[in-house]
This record gives sequence, C-alpha cells and structure tokens, in this order.
Amino acid sequence: MRKYITFIAILWSLSLVTSCSDSFLDEEVQDAYSASNVTDKLSLNAALIGLYQQISNYYTYSGEQGWLCVWQVGTDITWPTQPQGAEIPFYRYNTLTSDNGVALRIWSLDYNIIENSNNVIYAIDVNGDQISDMTEAEKLQFSAEAKFFRARAYNEMATLFGGVPLVTEPIKEPRTDFVRASLQEINALIESDLLFAISNLPAIGQTVEEQRVSSAAASQLLAKVYLRMGDYAQAEAQCDILIDNPSIALVSNRYGVKAGEEGDAFSDMFLVGNQRRSQGNSEAIWVLENENPSDVRGGSSGSPQQRRVWGGAYHNRNGMIPADSLGGRGLSRMRLNNWVLYDLYDNSDMRNSKYSIHRRFKYNNPNTPDLYGQDVPYEGPDTLFIINPYTLKWGQFDPRDVFGYGMWKDFILMRLGETYLLKAEAQFMQGDLEGAAASINALRTRANAPLVDASDIDMDFILDERVRELLGEENRRLELMRTGTLLDRVYLNDDAPENMKIEGISEKNLLFPIPITEIQLNKDAELEQNPGY
Repeated sequence: MRKYITFIAILWSLSLVTSCSDSFLDEEVQDAYSASNVTDKLSLNAALIGLYQQISNYYTYSGEQGWLCVWQVGTDITWPTQPQGAEIPFYRYNTLTSDNGVALRIWSLDYNIIENSNNVIYAIDVNGDQISDMTEAEKLQFSAEAKFFRARAYNEMATLFGGVPLVTEPIKEPRTDFVRASLQEINALIESDLLFAISNLPAIGQTVEEQRVSSAAASQLLAKVYLRMGDYAQAEAQCDILIDNPSIALVSNRYGVKAGEEGDAFSDMFLVGNQRRSQGNSEAIWVLENENPSDVRGGSSGSPQQRRVWGGAYHNRNGMIPADSLGGRGLSRMRLNNWVLYDLYDNSDMRNSKYSIHRRFKYNNPNTPDLYGQDVPYEGPDTLFIINPYTLKWGQFDPRDVFGYGMWKDFILMRLGETYLLKAEAQFMQGDLEGAAASINALRTRANAPLVDASDIDMDFILDERVRELLGEENRRLELMRTGTLLDRVYLNDDAPENMKIEGISEKNLLFPIPITEIQLNKDAELEQNPGY
C-alpha cells in the first residue's frame, strides 16, 4: 500500500510540472537530410555518389534473375530457356497487366533517382549562396552531374511509359495529386538538363573519379534523346562531337591483360582488367565500376547475375566443370535465338569469333579421363541451355567462388561503338544513306566484316548491326521501344520452341502499363493509364 501511495505522489508531482509546461513534447531534430539543409561540398558530393549507387542497383539487383531477362526476351534476339518468373509477361504479353512488378520497380528506381537529383539541384540553385566551401564553377559542375542523372531517368521513363508526372523540385510533404505531363514537356526538360550538363561537366578523362560522368557521356545520351524526339540533325551533331574527339577512339589493336595470348581487339574490351579507360579502353565513354566485395569493401551494390543469366549451364554436363576460358559458371536463363547464332554474322566478323561467342565445348574435367579432351557432341535438348552458344561479354571467373555467386566486373554503359550506330540512324532518317553506310563501315572495318553500300541501309539493317556490335550490352527492349520497332522485329523469333514463343503482343506493348498502385494512391488527381491496360 505504501508503494502504491508513493507511485501516486510521483505522478501528481509530474502533473504539476507538465501542467506548467509541455515543452518536452516539442520535437527537437538532431539530424536530418533535405535539400534545405545541405550547405557543404562534402554532403553534396555524397549525394551525387549516391546517384551512382542507384544506377548500380539497376545492374546488380539479384532478387529476381528474371529482371535481366525482361530486357532481352520477347524481343528479336533471345529465347527464355529457364524463366525465373519476372520475365514471363514480357514474352507472353497477354499476361502483362498494370499490377506488373517490373513496371513498378523501374518506375520506383527512376523516380528515386529523380528525387535525389532534385535535392542536389535545389540545394545549389536555390540555396547555393549558403554553400561557402565551393567555387561557382564547382556548383555548376555538381548541378550538371545531377541534371545528367535526372535526364537519364526521365528519358528512360519517357521511352517506357510515355508522358509521366514531371517533378523538378524536392517533394517535402506527401502528395496524391500527380498528373501526367505531355511527352513534349518531358522532352524539353531532358534537353535542357543535358545541354546544361554538356556545358558544365568536365571533359572525358578530366573527371574527379574515373567512373563519374563527363560532358561526353551527356552528348551520347542527348544524341539518343534527339533520335527518340525525331530531331535527327541534332542527334548527328552530338555524335560528331564524340567521334571527332581525339581522346576517344575505336579499339582496333590488341591491348591489356591478355594482349600476348590468343584473342582479338574487340573481345579485349570485355575482359576483367581491360574495361576502363585507364586500363587501355580508348572506346569507353562511361564505365560503372563494380568490384568484388571480397577485394574492395562496398565494391558492389549487389550480386550481379549477368554471367549466370547469359552464360551456358555447361557444368551440368557430365565431364564439364566451370572454367575461366568458358566464362565461369552460368545458368542460361535465356538463349541466343537461331537468327543471331546462324544468320546474323558474316563468317569473318570478329564480333562472332570464339573469343566473343562461345559455341563448342571440350570435356574439361580431368576426373573423367574417359571423356577429358574430347569434343562435346552438339546435339539434343542440352543445346537449349547447357551447351548452348552464348556471349562471353559477361564472362568472369574467380577460383575463390567457383559457384559464381555474383559477377564481379565493370559495366560499360557507353562506348564509341554505339555512337557510330546512333549517327548511322540519324543519317538514315535524314535520307543520307551514303553517310549511314560510312558510319557503319567504321565498325565493320574494325570487325573485319564485309563493307556495305548505301543500298544495304535501312532501319532493319541498322538494328541488325546494333545486335552484332552491342549484343549482351544494350537493353534490347528499350532500343526497340525507342525506335518503335518492337512489333516489327519479333518475327525473328518465330522458330522458337513452342513453350518459348512470343505470345499476345500488340500495339499497346510499345509502352509499359502505369503501375496500378501509383494510380490508386494518387487519390486527388487522375493519373491516366496507358491505352490497352
């Protein structure tokens, strides 16, 4: 009883204190991150580095291996041999609906980049006078870097979704009233951002860290934007800025870590230790660094699955074990289709050499002496995903991780080989067939492939050449959607096995569905769905 009375007395005493003042309920913010309180170079630089991590998250996501297949299956180049799940609605198009998780994921990824870019831009453009440890030139450069990422995100969204909500300032409180801006408004912002980036980013080779974007990267992106917008002369002009840059050149000679071994100049670019400009890759425009976390703490934002998705599962064949020469351990979630493997390349084309596309195997397990060293017969169902031909661009092997939990090599996001293809497209669309042939022949000369004439050039040939040059590198779906040719090209997959065929594709699939959750949460305005979904 005495204890109870004492407890009541304490409460009564506290009530006297709180009745006089309730200030202890006032929230005291000890730390916060927002555009309004970032006023120093270190914090802004950290925010910019965070944008690179968000780009890395796209490439290193391992939660669904089908995520990488989404961008290749259901197009003109691959079959889905072992679908994980995420990719299924992107070749069985009749099952693609507005509650699709991939559409929501890419929507969320891009808007995260846009929001964080806006924070940097706002901090400099609106609160720049409070930043005392930066020169005006540094502020312009930081803003330019953020605008590059904002433009990149909006360009991807414009390609995949069409007009989307336009957000150019930090969102400081919940909003449920977004509406879709017109494609023209989105394009205007992208163009403005990239022109600013070109004027204020460092030249290639002059960035503070090698993987940071340069004015050259902004020109490459703007060229592709202008092509999507139909401004072909401006696209060609941006390509010429890069092609005429003496600091950037096609790789035509052997170099780097295996220069003294068998190989060729084209495949050299994709070897671990050869991908960066500092490693001899004169063609690189933007390379995103990706290191094995066992060697570099925080070297990767995830566990990249490119090798496992693209590479053959040859280790499942008795007598075969993972090896560096075979690109490490793969699973072959998708297989190059017959058009790519048997009809696309000329025999002399370097891009089709055994150093770029692995086609035939020898038994390599010394513990099976009855098989060791013999040719593996190329026949039967194994040719779908076990001993199927595959690109070696994602090859990587580490004897410490024979299982191949992740793929630890850099991502070449932009290189000069694509610049020539973008220029050829711009020239073709302006009726300059001779010029387009010359641009393509720059690549075919390097590849030792037969040269082409103006009469060979049409949009299909340019798209074919993109596969020859950029197989495994480019987001094929994004490029076919950008050029509006997805429906026209899927016929090249007509000979796929029955369970791998493309089904239900229609005009509506030239755009993704707006995620239904975004529409439902947006209760105070109408966020219109794309037609057909």
